Amino acid sequence: MEFRYIYRGLGVGLLGGLLAFVFARIFAEPLIQDAIDYEDGRHEAQEALDAAAGLAAGAHDHEVFSRSVQRNLGIGVGMALFGLAVGGLFVVVYLVVSRRYPNIRPRVLAALLAGAGFVGLYLIPFAKYPANPPAIGHEETIGARSALYVTMVAVSVVALGLAVVVGRWLAGRVGTWNASLLAGVVFLVLVGVAMALLPAYGHLGANRAEFGDFATETPQPLTAPNGTIVYPGFPADVLFRFRFYSVVSQLVLWATIALAFGQLAERLAVAPARRQPRTAASVVDRPAAAPSTAAAPTTAG
Repeated sequence: MEFRYIYRGLGVGLLGGLLAFVFARIFAEPLIQDAIDYEDGRHEAQEALDAAAGLAAGAHDHEVFSRSVQRNLGIGVGMALFGLAVGGLFVVVYLVVSRRYPNIRPRVLAALLAGAGFVGLYLIPFAKYPANPPAIGHEETIGARSALYVTMVAVSVVALGLAVVVGRWLAGRVGTWNASLLAGVVFLVLVGVAMALLPAYGHLGANRAEFGDFATETPQPLTAPNGTIVYPGFPADVLFRFRFYSVVSQLVLWATIALAFGQLAERLAVAPARRQPRTAASVVDRPAAAPSTAAAPTTAG
């Protein structure tokens, strides 16, 4: 029985990843190209400043894959595999929770778990360390940024688990509604403290030493030695739209898992009862028809 759920969980995860790719390809990919164009223009401006100062030009990095491959095959395969992994993780959690709470309707449980996954695994870490397009972020801080993001994901998941435990413990004391509100407060307090303690990307040592004290790694205007701006900072509208579409893309993934898997799980839950075969015992145990009490007709003598 578990394998039937696992196959469906992997399938809806793959479907969600493909749908998220279609959305990202239409809305987010043009913004990625805008960010790459900005990065190329800024690099040329920096080379001009270096040449004017008598400095050697930096080496150019050559792309292993073309932009056509990256924007289609690369992103598509990556998001499909990500959706497959999310679907597998989701169905494992679903099976564990459904055994502990068998009275929750499968469709409702799938929606609750998908919502918790979207918030805990993506939205809360995104609030602290949002997604950035190319041209934002420096090679020297890749390791530190990755470690901080994973730490925020772990904190969010642990805080979500503790909030659930607190909510269950308080439900019998203050009622389900009040317990849910208090559990939400516990979750927000825990992740809020973590966000306050963890540093911003712009406050990493390598960034402060080279670029100054900024909260983010978003490129600031490029200036000449006399203070004249020779190239603008990264466009704020491109950054906002890229982050917004990133959130919507993840929402497409998790919503697909919630709706599709919930419907499939609902059918699997009612299928055994419909297909239950009739046994000999059920026939034997069935009460016999009551004998007729009508008097038999008599023949005239």
